[in-house]
Amino acid sequence: MQNHIKKIILLSFALFVFAVQHSSAFSVPEILQYNLTWTGIKAGEAILEIRDNGPYVQFISRATSAKWVSLFYHVDDIVVSTVKKGHGENFVGIPHNYRIKIKEGRHRRDKEIQFDHTAKKVTYINHLDREKAEFGIEDSTFDSLSSFYYIRQIPLEVGKSVFVTVFDSKKIYKVEVQVLKKEEVETPLGTFKTILIKPIMKSEGIFYKKGDILIWLTDDEKRIPVLLKTKVVVGSITATLVGGRY
Repeated sequence: MQNHIKKIILLSFALFVFAVQHSSAFSVPEILQYNLTWTGIKAGEAILEIRDNGPYVQFISRATSAKWVSLFYHVDDIVVSTVKKGHGENFVGIPHNYRIKIKEGRHRRDKEIQFDHTAKKVTYINHLDREKAEFGIEDSTFDSLSSFYYIRQIPLEVGKSVFVTVFDSKKIYKVEVQVLKKEEVETPLGTFKTILIKPIMKSEGIFYKKGDILIWLTDDEKRIPVLLKTKVVVGSITATLVGGRY
């Protein structure tokens, strides 16, 4: 059961990373609320949020376990990405700071990435292990959460992949996002015309997994992720948009 719960949390984190199109896709503030289910049983909740912070904008994601799950495996994970505001259509500028705090059962993680794009480097900090190190980065390198909002700014075309450079787990990755097809999906909020995408993950961090992740984005200027699925050993895990302000 613990492996299934971890899959649910991985699924909620996958919501951090991929959507599409122009600056009009963003409403500030924006809050997206998701139910996380395993084989039809609710096992947790996730929230994605955008906050205005002066010259910066903060992207926040939080995942928590349902009460019945928390009795034996409590989950409370939060990720905050702070980026400089861009200009014109490029609402998402360069990342400034990334912080991830994980509480999953007895497992704890508290890591931070400080970006210096002028010097083309990042400072990686593991607050629990008191580890600190510097790594070189490329131009337009994002963290795993801000890359979601970056891709929301760019156009997608069925049959063509898009790529984003991400620093995660002390490495730089060229993450491919395959644009598969357009289709209608039904959710508790109604029926949506969507674009189906599949990110190809290589990271050893929160996106590391063996099964495919499929994400359905609304086929409009908002590009809201309304549905996400991944297979597990037994059944599948689904994240479904159930509310919010967007």
